[in-house]
Amino acid sequence: MNLKPIITCAVTGGDDTGFKYESVPVTPEQIASECIAACKAGAAVAHIHVRDPKTGKPSMELALYREVVERIRASGSPVIINLTTGPGARFMPGDDAPNTFAQGSNLQPPAARVRHIVELKPDICSLDMGTLNFGKGTLVNVPKHVEAIAAEIRKAGVKPELEVFDTGHVALSLDMIKRGLLEEKPLFQAVLGVPWGAPATGETMMCFKSLFPHGSPWASFGIGRMEFPMLAQAMVLGGHVRVGLEDNLYLGRGQLAPNNAALVERAVAIVRNLGGEPATPDEARGILGLKRSEEHT
Repeated sequence: MNLKPIITCAVTGGDDTGFKYESVPVTPEQIASECIAACKAGAAVAHIHVRDPKTGKPSMELALYREVVERIRASGSPVIINLTTGPGARFMPGDDAPNTFAQGSNLQPPAARVRHIVELKPDICSLDMGTLNFGKGTLVNVPKHVEAIAAEIRKAGVKPELEVFDTGHVALSLDMIKRGLLEEKPLFQAVLGVPWGAPATGETMMCFKSLFPHGSPWASFGIGRMEFPMLAQAMVLGGHVRVGLEDNLYLGRGQLAPNNAALVERAVAIVRNLGGEPATPDEARGILGLKRSEEHT
Protein backbone atom coordinates (compact mmCIF):
# COMPACT_ATOMS: atom_id res chain seq x y z
CA MET A 1 0.00 0.00 0.00
CA ASN A 2 1.33 3.43 -0.96
CA LEU A 3 0.25 5.76 1.83
CA LYS A 4 1.85 8.81 0.15
CA PRO A 5 0.75 8.54 -3.48
CA ILE A 6 1.58 11.32 -5.92
CA ILE A 7 -1.56 12.54 -7.68
CA THR A 8 -1.04 13.72 -11.26
CA CYS A 9 -3.79 15.69 -12.99
CA ALA A 10 -3.87 15.47 -16.80
CA VAL A 11 -5.82 18.62 -17.47
CA THR A 12 -6.74 18.64 -21.17
CA GLY A 13 -5.15 15.90 -23.30
CA GLY A 14 -4.68 15.46 -27.02
CA ASP A 15 -8.09 14.20 -28.14
CA ASP A 16 -10.56 16.34 -30.03
CA THR A 17 -12.62 17.30 -26.96
CA GLY A 18 -11.92 21.05 -26.93
CA PHE A 19 -15.11 23.17 -27.23
CA LYS A 20 -17.15 19.93 -27.24
CA TYR A 21 -17.23 19.92 -23.43
CA GLU A 22 -17.30 23.17 -21.46
CA SER A 23 -15.12 21.74 -18.72
CA VAL A 24 -12.14 21.01 -21.01
CA PRO A 25 -9.63 23.91 -20.93
CA VAL A 26 -8.53 25.24 -24.32
CA THR A 27 -6.64 28.54 -24.07
CA PRO A 28 -3.23 28.80 -22.36
CA GLU A 29 -4.83 30.87 -19.61
CA GLN A 30 -7.50 28.23 -19.02
CA ILE A 31 -5.00 25.37 -19.06
CA ALA A 32 -2.66 27.13 -16.62
CA SER A 33 -5.57 28.01 -14.32
CA GLU A 34 -6.73 24.38 -14.30
CA CYS A 35 -3.21 23.22 -13.37
CA ILE A 36 -3.05 25.68 -10.49
CA ALA A 37 -6.53 24.77 -9.26
CA ALA A 38 -5.75 21.04 -9.50
CA CYS A 39 -2.69 21.58 -7.30
CA LYS A 40 -4.76 23.44 -4.71
CA ALA A 41 -7.20 20.51 -4.73
CA GLY A 42 -4.42 18.01 -3.96
CA ALA A 43 -2.55 17.18 -7.18
CA ALA A 44 1.24 17.42 -6.99
CA VAL A 45 1.82 17.12 -10.76
CA ALA A 46 0.07 18.69 -13.76
CA HIS A 47 0.38 16.85 -17.07
CA ILE A 48 -0.04 19.28 -19.95
CA HIS A 49 -0.97 19.27 -23.63
CA VAL A 50 -1.90 22.47 -25.47
CA ARG A 51 -4.72 23.37 -27.87
CA ASP A 52 -5.35 25.87 -30.62
CA PRO A 53 -7.29 28.64 -28.85
CA LYS A 54 -9.38 29.29 -31.97
CA THR A 55 -10.40 25.73 -32.84
CA GLY A 56 -9.92 23.85 -29.57
CA LYS A 57 -8.03 21.15 -31.44
CA PRO A 58 -4.71 19.69 -30.22
CA SER A 59 -1.62 21.72 -31.06
CA MET A 60 2.17 21.43 -30.90
CA GLU A 61 2.89 25.18 -30.97
CA LEU A 62 5.86 26.15 -28.82
CA ALA A 63 4.38 29.57 -28.08
CA LEU A 64 1.31 27.96 -26.51
CA TYR A 65 3.41 25.69 -24.28
CA ARG A 66 5.55 28.67 -23.33
CA GLU A 67 2.54 30.74 -22.26
CA VAL A 68 1.11 27.93 -20.14
CA VAL A 69 4.42 27.27 -18.40
CA GLU A 70 5.15 30.96 -17.82
CA ARG A 71 1.68 31.53 -16.36
CA ILE A 72 2.10 28.64 -13.92
CA ARG A 73 5.57 29.72 -12.87
CA ALA A 74 4.54 33.35 -12.48
CA SER A 75 1.64 32.31 -10.24
CA GLY A 76 3.99 30.88 -7.62
CA SER A 77 2.15 27.55 -7.65
CA PRO A 78 4.37 24.69 -6.40
CA VAL A 79 2.80 22.26 -8.90
CA ILE A 80 5.28 20.02 -10.73
CA ILE A 81 5.08 20.71 -14.47
CA ASN A 82 4.88 17.65 -16.71
CA LEU A 83 4.74 18.36 -20.47
CA THR A 84 3.79 15.75 -23.05
CA THR A 85 5.94 14.60 -25.96
CA GLY A 86 3.18 12.36 -27.30
CA PRO A 87 1.84 14.57 -30.14
CA GLY A 88 3.40 14.08 -33.56
CA ALA A 89 3.10 10.28 -33.56
CA ARG A 90 -0.33 9.69 -35.11
CA PHE A 91 -0.45 7.83 -38.45
CA MET A 92 -3.60 7.13 -40.43
CA PRO A 93 -2.74 5.07 -43.54
CA GLY A 94 -4.52 5.73 -46.79
CA ASP A 95 -7.09 3.07 -47.71
CA ASP A 96 -5.99 2.66 -51.32
CA ALA A 97 -2.31 3.48 -50.77
CA PRO A 98 -1.36 2.38 -47.24
CA ASN A 99 2.06 4.03 -47.45
CA THR A 100 0.42 7.47 -47.76
CA PHE A 101 -0.94 9.73 -45.04
CA ALA A 102 -4.71 9.92 -44.61
CA GLN A 103 -6.51 12.77 -42.86
CA GLY A 104 -5.77 12.73 -39.15
CA SER A 105 -2.07 11.94 -39.46
CA ASN A 106 0.38 14.29 -37.76
CA LEU A 107 3.73 12.47 -37.86
CA GLN A 108 6.61 14.74 -36.90
CA PRO A 109 10.38 14.11 -36.52
CA PRO A 110 11.73 13.58 -33.00
CA ALA A 111 13.24 17.08 -32.85
CA ALA A 112 9.82 18.67 -33.39
CA ARG A 113 8.21 16.50 -30.74
CA VAL A 114 10.75 17.43 -28.07
CA ARG A 115 11.43 21.08 -29.00
CA HIS A 116 9.26 22.51 -26.20
CA ILE A 117 11.05 20.32 -23.64
CA VAL A 118 14.44 21.59 -24.72
CA GLU A 119 13.24 25.20 -24.67
CA LEU A 120 11.14 25.26 -21.50
CA LYS A 121 12.80 22.58 -19.33
CA PRO A 122 9.81 21.38 -17.31
CA ASP A 123 10.29 19.19 -14.25
CA ILE A 124 9.01 16.07 -16.03
CA CYS A 125 7.94 15.11 -19.54
CA SER A 126 6.17 12.05 -20.83
CA LEU A 127 7.92 9.66 -23.22
CA ASP A 128 5.81 7.11 -25.10
CA MET A 129 7.84 3.90 -25.18
CA GLY A 130 6.37 2.13 -28.19
CA THR A 131 4.00 1.94 -31.12
CA LEU A 132 0.32 1.26 -30.47
CA ASN A 133 -2.87 0.71 -32.42
CA PHE A 134 -4.94 3.68 -31.26
CA GLY A 135 -8.59 4.05 -32.23
CA LYS A 136 -8.72 3.83 -36.03
CA GLY A 137 -5.04 4.66 -36.51
CA THR A 138 -1.64 4.08 -34.99
CA LEU A 139 0.69 5.96 -32.66
CA VAL A 140 4.14 5.41 -34.17
CA ASN A 141 7.05 5.38 -31.72
CA VAL A 142 9.81 3.29 -33.26
CA PRO A 143 12.91 2.58 -31.13
CA LYS A 144 15.16 4.93 -33.13
CA HIS A 145 12.80 7.86 -32.55
CA VAL A 146 12.21 6.99 -28.89
CA GLU A 147 15.98 6.96 -28.35
CA ALA A 148 16.38 10.32 -30.11
CA ILE A 149 13.69 11.95 -27.98
CA ALA A 150 15.13 10.38 -24.82
CA ALA A 151 18.58 11.78 -25.64
CA GLU A 152 17.22 15.33 -25.96
CA ILE A 153 15.24 14.98 -22.73
CA ARG A 154 18.38 13.88 -20.93
CA LYS A 155 20.42 16.79 -22.34
CA ALA A 156 17.74 19.19 -21.09
CA GLY A 157 18.01 17.76 -17.57
CA VAL A 158 14.33 16.77 -17.51
CA LYS A 159 13.01 13.60 -15.87
CA PRO A 160 11.19 11.35 -18.34
CA GLU A 161 7.95 9.65 -17.37
CA LEU A 162 7.96 6.43 -19.39
CA GLU A 163 4.47 5.84 -20.79
CA VAL A 164 3.93 2.11 -21.32
CA PHE A 165 0.75 0.98 -23.05
CA ASP A 166 1.74 -2.68 -23.42
CA THR A 167 4.32 -5.07 -21.97
CA GLY A 168 6.59 -4.79 -25.01
CA HIS A 169 7.02 -1.11 -24.15
CA VAL A 170 8.46 -2.15 -20.79
CA ALA A 171 10.85 -4.49 -22.60
CA LEU A 172 12.15 -1.59 -24.72
CA SER A 173 12.49 0.55 -21.58
CA LEU A 174 14.55 -2.13 -19.84
CA ASP A 175 16.79 -2.50 -22.88
CA MET A 176 17.40 1.26 -22.99
CA ILE A 177 18.18 1.26 -19.27
CA LYS A 178 20.69 -1.57 -19.82
CA ARG A 179 22.37 0.43 -22.59
CA GLY A 180 22.57 3.56 -20.45
CA LEU A 181 20.03 5.52 -22.52
CA LEU A 182 17.69 5.90 -19.55
CA GLU A 183 18.40 6.22 -15.83
CA GLU A 184 18.50 2.98 -13.84
CA LYS A 185 15.30 3.58 -11.86
CA PRO A 186 13.07 5.77 -14.04
CA LEU A 187 9.49 6.79 -13.44
CA PHE A 188 7.10 4.40 -15.19
CA GLN A 189 3.47 5.12 -16.06
CA ALA A 190 1.25 2.16 -16.98
CA VAL A 191 -1.57 3.42 -19.20
CA LEU A 192 -4.61 1.14 -19.04
CA GLY A 193 -7.80 1.05 -21.06
CA VAL A 194 -6.67 2.95 -24.18
CA PRO A 195 -8.07 1.32 -27.32
CA TRP A 196 -6.21 -0.88 -28.27
CA GLY A 197 -3.65 -1.09 -25.53
CA ALA A 198 -3.48 -2.99 -22.27
CA PRO A 199 -6.92 -3.38 -20.63
CA ALA A 200 -7.82 -1.57 -17.42
CA THR A 201 -7.86 -4.50 -15.01
CA GLY A 202 -6.18 -5.28 -11.73
CA GLU A 203 -4.47 -8.30 -13.30
CA THR A 204 -2.93 -6.13 -16.02
CA MET A 205 -1.64 -3.62 -13.50
CA MET A 206 -0.08 -6.36 -11.39
CA CYS A 207 1.61 -7.71 -14.52
CA PHE A 208 3.11 -4.30 -15.29
CA LYS A 209 4.29 -3.87 -11.71
CA SER A 210 6.06 -7.24 -11.85
CA LEU A 211 8.04 -6.07 -14.90
CA PHE A 212 9.25 -2.73 -13.52
CA PRO A 213 12.76 -2.63 -12.01
CA HIS A 214 12.82 -3.03 -8.24
CA GLY A 215 12.85 0.37 -6.60
CA SER A 216 11.61 2.31 -9.62
CA PRO A 217 8.76 4.72 -8.86
CA TRP A 218 5.70 3.87 -10.91
CA ALA A 219 2.17 5.06 -11.49
CA SER A 220 -0.86 3.84 -13.36
CA PHE A 221 -4.27 5.07 -14.42
CA GLY A 222 -7.41 3.93 -16.22
CA ILE A 223 -9.41 5.57 -18.98
CA GLY A 224 -13.08 6.58 -18.71
CA ARG A 225 -15.17 4.82 -16.08
CA MET A 226 -12.12 2.87 -14.94
CA GLU A 227 -10.31 6.02 -13.78
CA PHE A 228 -11.24 5.75 -10.11
CA PRO A 229 -11.16 1.93 -9.77
CA MET A 230 -7.65 1.90 -11.25
CA LEU A 231 -6.64 4.75 -8.93
CA ALA A 232 -7.54 2.62 -5.92
CA GLN A 233 -5.82 -0.41 -7.43
CA ALA A 234 -2.59 1.51 -8.08
CA MET A 235 -2.48 2.84 -4.53
CA VAL A 236 -3.09 -0.62 -3.05
CA LEU A 237 -0.26 -2.05 -5.18
CA GLY A 238 2.17 0.67 -4.07
CA GLY A 239 2.01 2.96 -7.09
CA HIS A 240 1.20 6.59 -7.76
CA VAL A 241 -1.99 7.75 -9.47
CA ARG A 242 -3.47 10.01 -12.14
CA VAL A 243 -6.84 11.61 -12.89
CA GLY A 244 -7.98 14.46 -15.12
CA LEU A 245 -10.13 15.49 -18.05
CA GLU A 246 -7.62 14.02 -20.50
CA ASP A 247 -8.59 10.56 -19.29
CA ASN A 248 -12.16 10.87 -18.09
CA LEU A 249 -14.90 13.50 -18.35
CA TYR A 250 -17.22 12.18 -15.64
CA LEU A 251 -17.39 12.30 -11.85
CA GLY A 252 -19.98 9.53 -11.86
CA ARG A 253 -22.50 7.85 -14.10
CA GLY A 254 -24.02 10.58 -16.28
CA GLN A 255 -22.41 13.33 -14.18
CA LEU A 256 -19.93 15.44 -16.16
CA ALA A 257 -17.04 16.79 -14.11
CA PRO A 258 -17.24 20.61 -13.90
CA ASN A 259 -13.45 20.93 -13.89
CA ASN A 260 -10.22 19.08 -13.17
CA ALA A 261 -10.19 20.09 -9.52
CA ALA A 262 -13.40 18.12 -8.94
CA LEU A 263 -11.72 14.97 -10.26
CA VAL A 264 -8.71 15.62 -8.03
CA GLU A 265 -10.96 16.11 -5.01
CA ARG A 266 -12.58 12.73 -5.70
CA ALA A 267 -9.11 11.19 -5.98
CA VAL A 268 -8.04 12.74 -2.66
CA ALA A 269 -11.15 11.33 -1.00
CA ILE A 270 -10.36 7.83 -2.29
CA VAL A 271 -6.75 8.08 -1.12
CA ARG A 272 -7.85 9.16 2.36
CA ASN A 273 -10.58 6.51 2.54
CA LEU A 274 -7.86 3.93 1.94
CA GLY A 275 -5.81 5.34 4.82
CA GLY A 276 -3.35 7.44 2.82
CA GLU A 277 -2.56 11.09 2.28
CA PRO A 278 -1.62 12.62 -1.08
CA ALA A 279 2.00 13.68 -1.45
CA THR A 280 2.52 17.44 -1.50
CA PRO A 281 4.46 18.90 -4.44
CA ASP A 282 7.64 19.12 -2.34
CA GLU A 283 7.18 15.57 -1.04
CA ALA A 284 6.65 14.43 -4.63
CA ARG A 285 9.89 16.17 -5.65
CA GLY A 286 11.71 14.19 -2.99
CA ILE A 287 10.12 10.91 -4.08
CA LEU A 288 11.01 11.51 -7.73
CA GLY A 289 14.44 13.02 -7.16
CA LEU A 290 13.53 16.44 -8.58
CA LYS A 291 14.77 19.84 -7.52
CA ARG A 292 12.85 21.38 -4.66
CA SER A 293 10.62 24.32 -5.58
CA GLU A 294 12.89 26.80 -3.77
CA GLU A 295 15.80 25.67 -5.97
CA HIS A 296 14.06 26.88 -9.12
CA THR A 297 14.86 30.36 -10.38
